[in-house]
Amino acid sequence: MHRTIILTFVGCYLPGYKMGGPIRTISNMVERLDDELDFRIITADRDFMETKPYPNVVIDGWNSVGNAKVFYASPGNRSLISFVRLINQTPHDVLYLNSFFNPVFTIRPLLARYLSLIPKRPTVIAPRGEFSESALALKWWKKRPYLKFIRVHKLYRDIVWHASSEYEADNIRKSIGAIAENVVVAIVTAADLPVIPKSITEEEQQIAKGLGKPFRVCFLSRISPMKNLDYALRVLIAVNVPVEFSIYGVMEDDLYWRRCQELIKRLPAHVVVCYYGAIDHANVVQTLAKYDLFFFPTRGENYGHVILEAMTAGLPVLISDQTPWRNLEAMGVGWDLSLNAEEKFCAVIETQSKLDGGERVTQRQRIREYAKRISEDKKVIFDNIALFRDLAVNRQRSKRDL
Repeated sequence: MHRTIILTFVGCYLPGYKMGGPIRTISNMVERLDDELDFRIITADRDFMETKPYPNVVIDGWNSVGNAKVFYASPGNRSLISFVRLINQTPHDVLYLNSFFNPVFTIRPLLARYLSLIPKRPTVIAPRGEFSESALALKWWKKRPYLKFIRVHKLYRDIVWHASSEYEADNIRKSIGAIAENVVVAIVTAADLPVIPKSITEEEQQIAKGLGKPFRVCFLSRISPMKNLDYALRVLIAVNVPVEFSIYGVMEDDLYWRRCQELIKRLPAHVVVCYYGAIDHANVVQTLAKYDLFFFPTRGENYGHVILEAMTAGLPVLISDQTPWRNLEAMGVGWDLSLNAEEKFCAVIETQSKLDGGERVTQRQRIREYAKRISEDKKVIFDNIALFRDLAVNRQRSKRDL
């Protein structure tokens, strides 16, 4: 049986982990949709923010990585001409781009398409949250001219937009609907495939059962304005209970981190902060399981893999209302609060810190069961397969009609 071949461009991929969500999204799709879809991935030869390439891969050549074939392009092999040659040499049914603004791994393939230098194939773009209001506000002086350019030149004609949720679909419509006018073919919503819950060892379960003195709170994401660590620190300045706050994530923005350090200096003595750097994705769930609360007041997520990973570990999640994860309190798994109400975030932390051991264990079991249901949702798998398969089928029909 012929599997639909998806030629995928993404800024970073395995064995990288520092870019976070996009890597997990694509790797989850590769592993869980392998029966139907054949992924060929073109990506950078190094992890996010790294200057050296991966040590154990073939650079500028194809590698078998899990169920996918991956081409790790060196900096000298990422030009428009290099990508044109590579795309033309790689059989594929659908072209899949995982960013809107990436100047290398999105704009160059699109320019090749616009200039008719590559075969005409159905093209899907997953903006990965780049059209949220908060994301567009960052580096707006670069983004606005580019949006104006594509309005004039219709660089994004006949594109299918892949939204991970209706929440993201609305953001795409608001941003692209007015810019692209009638050139948008469809916005297809297919939720990102979540991670399959991993077992937590008995030792980790025992750690999790502790009342926690001080209350153990963690933040895990890139250290950048979009992820809003500074907001979390401002909330902790007002907290009146002992807290141990652990920060995990790659340092993306040094200036922003210095701002966060200034806030750390203002924390009361009963709030202790430790920064542990980036951690490999394979260790995320086990690391999160050692805490009592996941605190992530992000300014916007198209999905938020780390939120599901926290719930997989049994943690209640305290997040903003700028993600698809909503009505969490009603389900007993967390809180999604407005960023205009710092006092509510503070109140949740203080209330949670006072739960006894039995209440905490019951809460964690309920949260893990919820995460398991989400991860096993067969409709999500079907929607992702249908997104690409239907495009390939329609292309074959169009060829027969010619």
